[in-house]
Amino acid sequence: MANSPQAKKRARQNESRFAINKARRSRIRTYLRKVEEAITSGDKDAATAALRAAQPELMRGVTKGVFHKNTVSRKMSRLSARVKALG
Repeated sequence: MANSPQAKKRARQNESRFAINKARRSRIRTYLRKVEEAITSGDKDAATAALRAAQPELMRGVTKGVFHKNTVSRKMSRLSARVKALG
């Protein structure tokens, strides 16, 4: 357990940061799920729109340190390839 004032403050900061990151991760997953649903329905216009909406959220997750840059890059690449293949 945290004993020093610094460690106690750090524990508080970690809790609030965890909650913020959890919410951000959940929000990004929702955007990704919308893209997936549009792809499975076969609607290319909806899939393209969902992908365009998801892209800035994913990049924001990278800048905020929730996801690694390469992970998001890989996800974007695979999703855009799948949307393009709907053709």
